Formats: sequence, structure tokens, C-alpha cells
Amino acid sequence: MKAYKFKIGGNQYDVTVNGIEGKLADVTVNGVNYQVELENEVSPAASAQAPASVSGPQAIPLEGAQGVKAPTANNAVGGKKIGSPLPGVIISVDVKEGQAVKRGQKVAVIEAMKMENEILAECDGTITAVHVKQGDSVLEGADIVTIG
Repeated sequence: MKAYKFKIGGNQYDVTVNGIEGKLADVTVNGVNYQVELENEVSPAASAQAPASVSGPQAIPLEGAQGVKAPTANNAVGGKKIGSPLPGVIISVDVKEGQAVKRGQKVAVIEAMKMENEILAECDGTITAVHVKQGDSVLEGADIVTIG
């Protein structure tokens, strides 16, 4: 079992590789367990050795199979993206595309560590995109909605 600390877009990720079998890796990211498909198969001998650098096998999240939404950059053109404050499961999405929202209005609810957390609009505007649906697992920083 190997543990790593990554910083992506200013967000800290504690990653533990629990095991690798063929092209599937069992990893834990900030306390949430994921099955990750690797680009290349890893031999049992290679998976037991510590990698010399981060440039080893490329991990590809199983988004379709697991419903995991990876974090994306919040500075894209097209509006203010509201991201997940922590990894968890979307309990409800309380807005629709085209709906007007006010700063502080609830846009979604995420369950993390057995607690429900409201995700609030950070500005006034109109919802231009909803990036998640009820039941989706999301990582910290994953886009929830975009306000235009």
C-alpha cells in the first residue's frame, strides 16, 4: 500500500493505492474509495515496487461505470462554476438550467462523512449548466452548476 499527496489546482489530495490487479487499481482519495482503470496493465512484480516518479501508469477514472465526477478548472469561460467543497454523493439538485438564482440560494445538497452539506450560489445569475444529478459521486472541486 502506497500513500501520496497531490496538489491539483490548489486542492490537496491524499491518495492511497491499496492494490493493483491487471488494469484495475483500488485507490482511496481523501477517504473515498475508487476503482480506477489504468491505461496499461501492470505486472504483479511492478505493482509491488515503489514508482520512481509520478510518471508511471496513467489513471483513467471509470466515470461512466462508477458515476464519479472529477474536478475541473473553475476558470473556464461561460460563467461562474460552483464546485463541490468536498468529496461526497449528490443528494439533491435544487435548480434547473435557465432558472434565476440569488447569491446564497441552495443549488444542491451533498452528503459527505454522513453529513448533508448545502451548496450555495456564490453570485446572482441564471443557471447555464447543471453538471451533476442526484446519486452522482463527486470529488472535491468537481463542477456542480454554472451560473451565467
